[in-house]
Amino acid sequence: MSSGTGLFVTFEGGEGAGKSTQIRKLAESLRSRGFDVLLTREPGGSPGAEAVRHVLLSGAAQPFGTRMEAILFAAARNDHVEGVIRPALNGGRVVLCDRFMDSSRVYQGITGNLEPEFIETLQRVAINGVMPDCTVILDLPATAGLERASRRGAAVAIAPDRFEREELETHEKRREAFLDIAAREPERCHVLDALRPEDVIAADVLTIVERRLPLKTKIAETVHE
Repeated sequence: MSSGTGLFVTFEGGEGAGKSTQIRKLAESLRSRGFDVLLTREPGGSPGAEAVRHVLLSGAAQPFGTRMEAILFAAARNDHVEGVIRPALNGGRVVLCDRFMDSSRVYQGITGNLEPEFIETLQRVAINGVMPDCTVILDLPATAGLERASRRGAAVAIAPDRFEREELETHEKRREAFLDIAAREPERCHVLDALRPEDVIAADVLTIVERRLPLKTKIAETVHE
């Protein structure tokens, strides 16, 4: 699991699933209880990774192929892990991350048609032992997610990014891929119906994360004795 005495929670799901909203709500709940919380995202989260984020989401790397995109994601993730996530966990913080390694497995691996062995090798190098303690997968039909993403973009006059522009069939395939990951790793992954009201989902997310907090707190107290 994650290194250090902190807790590492990742949020996954398709476009418009509500990850940003639920991460914010969870951070507010945990901070109100006295936890030191770090919010971060991928691609991005560190200065080097944010520079790569623009290249990836703008589509500038697309002409070089999915394999190159996967390598760029891995490079950004490693910078993020070593520069931000690992130090925060070692300091006993709760790290909440919008997307992590499962998105690469799905976006570049499954719908990018890259070999599973290649993707998993990249991930081992990128995360360097820092695995999420808990992953929340927000699940909803691709049509609903894309409608949400479109409304969100229109509200702030932002054009769809490189991944939002892809075909509906591709988005549905990604949804199934996230569900497959959850089925293979039930101890880590928790699937929630993202069509429900935000506050109902938030309550479920908090319940899931609360189960992990006592153990991590106990470990931290033991380390500092």
